[in-house]
Amino acid sequence: MAVSDHRLQEAIDTLKDSGVRITPQRHAVLEYLLNSMTHPTADEIYKALESKFPNMSVATVYNNLRVFREIGLVRELTYGDSSSRFDCNTTDHYHIICETCGKIVDFHYPSLNEVESLAEQVTGFDVSHHRMEVYGTCSQCKNKAAH
Repeated sequence: MAVSDHRLQEAIDTLKDSGVRITPQRHAVLEYLLNSMTHPTADEIYKALESKFPNMSVATVYNNLRVFREIGLVRELTYGDSSSRFDCNTTDHYHIICETCGKIVDFHYPSLNEVESLAEQVTGFDVSHHRMEVYGTCSQCKNKAAH
Protein backbone atom coordinates (compact mmCIF):
# COMPACT_ATOMS: atom_id res chain seq x y z
CA MET A 1 0.00 0.00 0.00
CA ALA A 2 1.47 3.37 -1.05
CA VAL A 3 1.95 6.07 1.56
CA SER A 4 -0.86 8.17 0.07
CA ASP A 5 -3.15 5.10 0.05
CA HIS A 6 -2.28 4.53 3.70
CA ARG A 7 -2.98 8.19 4.58
CA LEU A 8 -6.27 8.05 2.66
CA GLN A 9 -7.34 4.91 4.52
CA GLU A 10 -6.41 6.49 7.87
CA ALA A 11 -8.43 9.59 6.99
CA ILE A 12 -11.42 7.49 5.91
CA ASP A 13 -11.20 5.53 9.18
CA THR A 14 -11.14 8.83 11.10
CA LEU A 15 -14.26 9.99 9.26
CA LYS A 16 -16.05 6.68 9.93
CA ASP A 17 -15.06 6.82 13.62
CA SER A 18 -16.59 10.30 13.74
CA GLY A 19 -19.84 9.01 12.25
CA VAL A 20 -19.33 10.73 8.89
CA ARG A 21 -20.71 8.94 5.84
CA ILE A 22 -18.18 8.39 3.03
CA THR A 23 -19.85 9.66 -0.15
CA PRO A 24 -18.06 9.39 -3.51
CA GLN A 25 -17.69 13.21 -3.58
CA ARG A 26 -16.32 13.29 -0.02
CA HIS A 27 -13.85 10.53 -0.90
CA ALA A 28 -12.74 12.43 -4.04
CA VAL A 29 -12.24 15.74 -2.17
CA LEU A 30 -10.24 13.97 0.53
CA GLU A 31 -8.11 12.08 -1.98
CA TYR A 32 -7.44 15.27 -3.95
CA LEU A 33 -6.34 17.09 -0.79
CA LEU A 34 -4.07 14.26 0.32
CA ASN A 35 -2.36 14.15 -3.08
CA SER A 36 -2.08 17.92 -3.45
CA MET A 37 1.06 19.72 -2.38
CA THR A 38 -0.32 23.11 -3.45
CA HIS A 39 -2.65 23.93 -0.53
CA PRO A 40 -5.65 24.29 -2.89
CA THR A 41 -8.63 26.61 -2.50
CA ALA A 42 -12.15 25.16 -2.46
CA ASP A 43 -12.62 26.54 -5.98
CA GLU A 44 -9.47 24.79 -7.23
CA ILE A 45 -10.69 21.51 -5.74
CA TYR A 46 -14.11 22.01 -7.36
CA LYS A 47 -12.57 22.73 -10.78
CA ALA A 48 -10.29 19.68 -10.52
CA LEU A 49 -13.20 17.36 -9.70
CA GLU A 50 -16.12 18.83 -11.70
CA SER A 51 -15.51 16.66 -14.78
CA LYS A 52 -15.63 13.52 -12.62
CA PHE A 53 -18.65 14.79 -10.60
CA PRO A 54 -20.70 17.08 -12.90
CA ASN A 55 -23.52 17.34 -10.34
CA MET A 56 -21.22 18.43 -7.50
CA SER A 57 -21.45 22.07 -6.46
CA VAL A 58 -18.88 24.41 -4.93
CA ALA A 59 -21.07 24.32 -1.81
CA THR A 60 -20.54 20.54 -1.60
CA VAL A 61 -16.77 21.10 -1.63
CA TYR A 62 -17.05 23.79 1.08
CA ASN A 63 -19.29 21.58 3.23
CA ASN A 64 -16.86 18.67 2.97
CA LEU A 65 -13.91 20.91 3.81
CA ARG A 66 -15.80 22.19 6.87
CA VAL A 67 -16.41 18.59 8.02
CA PHE A 68 -12.74 17.70 7.46
CA ARG A 69 -11.64 20.81 9.38
CA GLU A 70 -13.97 20.11 12.32
CA ILE A 71 -12.66 16.53 12.59
CA GLY A 72 -9.05 17.72 12.33
CA LEU A 73 -8.16 16.20 8.96
CA VAL A 74 -7.32 19.54 7.32
CA ARG A 75 -6.18 22.97 8.34
CA GLU A 76 -7.74 26.07 6.86
CA LEU A 77 -5.10 28.62 5.94
CA THR A 78 -6.35 32.18 5.72
CA TYR A 79 -4.13 34.91 4.34
CA GLY A 80 -5.70 38.36 4.26
CA ASP A 81 -8.50 38.77 1.73
CA SER A 82 -7.54 35.87 -0.53
CA SER A 83 -9.48 32.62 -0.52
CA SER A 84 -8.80 30.12 2.21
CA ARG A 85 -6.44 27.35 1.27
CA PHE A 86 -6.61 23.87 2.73
CA ASP A 87 -3.70 21.81 4.02
CA CYS A 88 -3.89 18.09 4.77
CA ASN A 89 -0.61 18.25 6.66
CA THR A 90 -1.81 18.93 10.20
CA THR A 91 1.59 18.41 11.81
CA ASP A 92 3.42 21.51 13.04
CA HIS A 93 5.12 23.15 10.09
CA TYR A 94 5.50 26.56 8.50
CA HIS A 95 4.77 28.05 5.09
CA ILE A 96 6.67 30.12 2.56
CA ILE A 97 4.45 32.09 0.17
CA CYS A 98 5.30 33.51 -3.25
CA GLU A 99 4.27 37.17 -3.40
CA THR A 100 3.98 36.96 -7.20
CA CYS A 101 1.90 33.82 -7.90
CA GLY A 102 0.60 33.00 -4.40
CA LYS A 103 2.08 29.48 -4.29
CA ILE A 104 2.43 28.13 -0.73
CA VAL A 105 5.13 25.60 0.12
CA ASP A 106 5.60 23.75 3.41
CA PHE A 107 8.88 23.92 5.21
CA HIS A 108 9.87 22.31 8.45
CA TYR A 109 11.82 23.99 11.19
CA PRO A 110 12.05 23.08 14.85
CA SER A 111 8.84 24.28 16.45
CA LEU A 112 9.07 27.70 18.04
CA ASN A 113 7.47 26.60 21.32
CA GLU A 114 9.77 28.90 23.31
CA VAL A 115 8.15 31.84 21.50
CA GLU A 116 4.76 30.73 22.83
CA SER A 117 6.16 30.40 26.37
CA LEU A 118 7.75 33.84 26.21
CA ALA A 119 4.55 35.37 24.80
CA GLU A 120 2.57 33.89 27.71
CA GLN A 121 5.07 35.18 30.27
CA VAL A 122 5.24 38.69 28.79
CA THR A 123 1.52 39.17 28.08
CA GLY A 124 -0.30 36.89 30.52
CA PHE A 125 -2.19 35.32 27.59
CA ASP A 126 -2.92 31.61 27.38
CA VAL A 127 -1.39 30.90 23.97
CA SER A 128 -3.27 28.30 21.91
CA HIS A 129 -1.04 28.18 18.81
CA HIS A 130 1.08 30.20 16.43
CA ARG A 131 1.89 30.31 12.75
CA MET A 132 4.85 31.62 10.85
CA GLU A 133 4.79 32.74 7.24
CA VAL A 134 7.82 33.59 5.17
CA TYR A 135 7.31 35.60 1.97
CA GLY A 136 9.39 35.83 -1.19
CA THR A 137 9.48 34.95 -4.89
CA CYS A 138 9.41 31.32 -6.02
CA SER A 139 11.95 29.98 -8.53
CA GLN A 140 9.38 29.84 -11.38
CA CYS A 141 8.44 33.51 -10.92
CA LYS A 142 12.13 34.48 -10.64
CA ASN A 143 12.85 32.68 -13.91
CA LYS A 144 9.90 34.39 -15.65
CA ALA A 145 11.09 37.81 -14.44
CA ALA A 146 14.63 37.13 -15.69
CA HIS A 147 13.43 36.47 -19.26
